[in-house]
Amino acid sequence: MTEVAQGTRPAIVLVSAEHCERLADEFGRYGRDYDLVTARSADEAMAATMRVVRRGGEIAMFVAESRLPDMHAMVGISMLRSAMPTARRVIVAEWANFREDSVALRPGLAKGKFDAFLLMPRGARDEDFHTAICELLSEWGATVPVPLVDSVQIVSDTSGGLTLALRDYLDRVGSPNRLYGTNTEVGRDLIAAFPGEPTFPLLRLYNTTDVFAPTSVRDIASRLYGRPADIDVDTIVDLMVIGGGPAGLATAVYGASEGLSTVLIESEAIGGQAGTSSMIRNYLGFPRGISGGKLAQRARTQALRFGTRFFTGWPVTAIRPGEPGEPHTVVTDGGEVRARTIVIATGVDYRRIGIPVIDELVGRGVNYGAAMTAAREMEDQPVFVVGGGNSAGQAAVHLARFARSVTILIRRADLSATMSRYLIDEIDHNPRIAVRGNVTVVDGGGEESLEWIEVEDTRSGARERLAARGLFLLLGAEPHCEFLPEQVRMDEHGFVLTGREVPMEEWVDNCPPEALATSVPGIFAVGDIRSGSMKRVASAAGEGASVIPLVHRFLEAPAD
Repeated sequence: MTEVAQGTRPAIVLVSAEHCERLADEFGRYGRDYDLVTARSADEAMAATMRVVRRGGEIAMFVAESRLPDMHAMVGISMLRSAMPTARRVIVAEWANFREDSVALRPGLAKGKFDAFLLMPRGARDEDFHTAICELLSEWGATVPVPLVDSVQIVSDTSGGLTLALRDYLDRVGSPNRLYGTNTEVGRDLIAAFPGEPTFPLLRLYNTTDVFAPTSVRDIASRLYGRPADIDVDTIVDLMVIGGGPAGLATAVYGASEGLSTVLIESEAIGGQAGTSSMIRNYLGFPRGISGGKLAQRARTQALRFGTRFFTGWPVTAIRPGEPGEPHTVVTDGGEVRARTIVIATGVDYRRIGIPVIDELVGRGVNYGAAMTAAREMEDQPVFVVGGGNSAGQAAVHLARFARSVTILIRRADLSATMSRYLIDEIDHNPRIAVRGNVTVVDGGGEESLEWIEVEDTRSGARERLAARGLFLLLGAEPHCEFLPEQVRMDEHGFVLTGREVPMEEWVDNCPPEALATSVPGIFAVGDIRSGSMKRVASAAGEGASVIPLVHRFLEAPAD
């Protein structure tokens, strides 16, 4: 067995009775950035893992052969997982064993017991194998370790709500960042460089000399991506997309790729709710899954290549519909943009819990949504997730890599009616996650941060106080369309009506609007904000693609 090298580099542990040297040679390309540890049995690998744990080190990945000498591979990989839950787990098989072992092991893969099942590398430059390894290491590097290169330095005397919101935004847009205390060397440097009396948090971008104190996420978003007013006042764009989730991103990609001048405005970070998902495993074309953040970043890059302009951190405050043949006007606090067509893709927000003492602790243990950045701060803590949808399940699985325990709280008896089967199976087989049905959160509190919550049994009314350091609220969809003009008709729940759902008095010549068109000509709606939509990433992206032919048809129609 190779001893663990001393240092700060994370380790990759390679476990095989007969092919240690072969795996070590194949993984040699990672030797600059990772310590490579070889073990010939699961027990040896566990001993090496415990040495890493005791010295405070990290393991990025376990790679175990499908047939181990001392125990079944599933038992071995589960044992290693319990010692280092954040590590990615790969099982590799020789070609002669691949078919038989895949039948036995794939149920465990479907239940999330390990992350990938691969063929043993078959020779030099087996890039299919290394593509899978690199994707898993990239996922690990984006969510677990402290960034080695901090593109954005943050100094704060607390880890309050604004600091967490800034870090979450930066994580979602793919900007490596690190939080420093006021007494650190970086902290003192930024305080000294700040003009006047410092207020926290302080930020410095990309090793510049500019140190500033943002008061909102918008302050940093505008520095990174500009303001809508940067568009020439006389410019009229073909397509304005409002919202940067999967539906809006797909609209931008297909619109810009077909030659439409396209602008996308997003009130927060690109990706929407889907962008906060730690791992989407059932999205077509990604057999090992993909995080919502990476999916959004790839889509944004794709749209940029076709010419889309992005502005984030600028909520739309109003839309002024144009007269027939005239452009519409989109209003933000950062300026106005005129557009021939508008696609509303604002998605939905998580419903607020409505308990003031809990809402006062947002950013201090309480979070709406998955809050990927906050997950790192939950290490070895009791955490609760409220919600029964796929987003809640994905958040629970991700949090279980860090937290001591994760309890999903739901009003229903179980998750079967609201969550995908693959997620339910993954939760059932994760020893750190429990599901508690027929309960609701009624109270909570703490001195500086969340310390406890109180839950009530929905059947008996009995209440129980539970120790809690993290509360993640994913309470379902709530549309926010206050910026829409009254001419855009909505259903009783505030979702935008399109196509035949638009009231008949708004139809033209007794014909309903196009399937994704609203009651205002030239304004369309796609994704979760649309009444009757499926509320799935794939369907939202499909609607974003489908709306572009309707936009073209509107633009090409002769003006009345």
